Amino acid sequence: MSAKKAAALDLPITPVSLTELWNTTLAWFSLHAVQIMIAVGAGVLIYLLLAAFREFGKRLTRKSEFLSFGALLGRAISKTTHFFMVMVSARLVAGYANPPELVLKTVQFLFTVAAVFQGAIWAREIIIGFIERRTGEDADNDTLANAMGIIRILVTVALFAIATVVVLDNLGVNVSGLVAGLGIGGIAIGLAAQGIFSDLFAALSIIFDKPFRRGEIITYDTTTARVEKIGLKSTRLRAISGEKKVISNANLLQKEITSLQTLARRRVKFALGVIYQTPQETAEAIPAMLREVVEAQGMMFIQAGLVAFGASSLDFEMDFDVPDPDKNDFFMTRHKVGLAVLKRFNEEGIEFAYPTQMSFTAAPDGRAVMPYPERGLKAQTGKSAE
Repeated sequence: MSAKKAAALDLPITPVSLTELWNTTLAWFSLHAVQIMIAVGAGVLIYLLLAAFREFGKRLTRKSEFLSFGALLGRAISKTTHFFMVMVSARLVAGYANPPELVLKTVQFLFTVAAVFQGAIWAREIIIGFIERRTGEDADNDTLANAMGIIRILVTVALFAIATVVVLDNLGVNVSGLVAGLGIGGIAIGLAAQGIFSDLFAALSIIFDKPFRRGEIITYDTTTARVEKIGLKSTRLRAISGEKKVISNANLLQKEITSLQTLARRRVKFALGVIYQTPQETAEAIPAMLREVVEAQGMMFIQAGLVAFGASSLDFEMDFDVPDPDKNDFFMTRHKVGLAVLKRFNEEGIEFAYPTQMSFTAAPDGRAVMPYPERGLKAQTGKSAE
């Protein structure tokens, strides 16, 4: 079978056709030497232009700001391969020298291969660049490095798999079964590693969306803890009480998370109770006393007042804000304010309440009587019980 027939039927080139290709190429060189030399010169010029464009991409990457659109475009351009530049040059000048059909088809095929895989490389760099731009510079370095490594592998495999399918389709291979097999295999792998991928994508969500960062104090369910490490599978936290908490990323993102570290100020609720024997004038002055105490500690007083009549106390509640929780220790601030309140109440003679119980003794007719003999009272006090 001749090389032309093999090319027309999209059949693999056999050794015989390769020999024929060689002989045909030699005959073409001898007949069109001038046109070939001109085409080679034009191809070299095109290659040099593409190389200059590639160097322009490198300079654009260095001069542009980090993760700017110019830097992303320059990084993609700088990844242009020499094979692609050579095949672009050959494809643009191939028709001028009137080459044999088999040579032209070979150039076209190699150009298709180069263009498809070069497109995959450009797409990979642009996708990775946009992901890095979305994460920003303040993301957790260790987690981001691990995540970006996995993302690069996944994006590379996906894009090069598509490129391979496109190339095989251009060779005339029936890729329907291959595409179906890849799809079924991907579904099987996804179902088998559902938990792992769930935590992985949750970690990527934390990195990209930034609901919290390493070092922040967050609250979820009944736990208040500081984030120590955001991993690809789980997040490690240190509870306020000292315990180490480990929770999967997917489970953590399903909860309502409150970040305490990003607050401009943090609200403190302080409950206290005084005895019922406190004079009314003193009880009315307690909110003003609490304001003075809080402001003397440099905190922001919000409100204070009587909120309930307890079983054995007049219950007051005070609200104040701790400004800039990043710099002010919330726990120690609350401690200092509590001690200051205790000192002020001691100075004013205000007694804090504690659980008490009073017993009454009744006579047979229902009148309240003393629980001890009147004579014993006179002996102790020298006064009558009346």
